[in-house]
Amino acid sequence: MAVRFAVFIATSLDGFIARPDGSIEWLKPFEGEEHGYGAFFAGVDALVIGRGTYETVLGFPDWPYGKKRVIVCTSRPASPTHGEELWSGPPRELAERLDREGARRVYLDGGVLIRGFLRERLVDELTVNIVPLLLGDGRPLFASGIPELPLRLLEAKSLPSGVVQLRYVPA
Repeated sequence: MAVRFAVFIATSLDGFIARPDGSIEWLKPFEGEEHGYGAFFAGVDALVIGRGTYETVLGFPDWPYGKKRVIVCTSRPASPTHGEELWSGPPRELAERLDREGARRVYLDGGVLIRGFLRERLVDELTVNIVPLLLGDGRPLFASGIPELPLRLLEAKSLPSGVVQLRYVPA
């Protein structure tokens, strides 16, 4: 399979990507810092996002994905307003479809979605920005049910804000 799937995500030090209600306002103090997201985003053909992430993004003042192709993985009905596509099948079928359609690098976003792609061993690159904050509760990035997956560290960066960025590929 030529298509590659990449994750670029922030997590609290205790492993949460959002508060229990899905809010991510706790990330605001870290938004002005250069984390490399712009370059990462410029290098992807498409995004595959989970329903929770999609609902969070719909609450933003502006659609953050521009003209990039966005596929929302959901089993519930939705009314796309920015050209996004809906998908309700398994990750491997979506990966095969994107590969046939010529996608080369796809950004995965959303905890449940990322875990589904990890279970299928479809994640080719994982960049985790660890934010120096304990949320105490919320939506986890990782949870039980993911098989053991050895990783190889490509890069570790400490940013002035205290964010630590770790970039891995499967070993």
